[in-house]
Amino acid sequence: MNKLLIITALFIFIFNCASSPRYHTGGAVRSEKKTTLPVSSPSRRIALDEVDQSNVPLMTIQKSKSAVLTSSYYGDDFHGRKTASGEIFNMYEKTAAHKELPLGTILNVTYLKTGKSVIVKVNDRGPYIEGRDLDLSYGAAKKIGLVAEGVGKVKVTVIQWGE
Repeated sequence: MNKLLIITALFIFIFNCASSPRYHTGGAVRSEKKTTLPVSSPSRRIALDEVDQSNVPLMTIQKSKSAVLTSSYYGDDFHGRKTASGEIFNMYEKTAAHKELPLGTILNVTYLKTGKSVIVKVNDRGPYIEGRDLDLSYGAAKKIGLVAEGVGKVKVTVIQWGE
């Protein structure tokens, strides 16, 4: 009986220590067309949806080509926490989160509303809110003027692929 009790307690302890998702889907969500970026690693290409309102088939974008994505930003809630790359998130640095681009990928991100650009490194995963494709750190979003709106269209160009 004692062994069963100990095993059960150990089992509960282990499963309660499992990591939880970084993003929650609750809260306000804008209804914008979702764009995904699946990566085909052997050729280092990314497939992107057209961002206009029609349902256009995926097109292949090779290195140094661009795509328009929906971006948001994150900061306080994750400042000081570990990112998917293992780095500690600093909301004032110029970094970004993306669901599938290789970690370490360097991007030039231009906010279409202001025309301002920032160079960021993908070091995290996300965003996990429908309709959003890229999550910039607060520092990167502030530099291009995205903080006021919170969400906006950005032109993304791959400068260097990560591993």
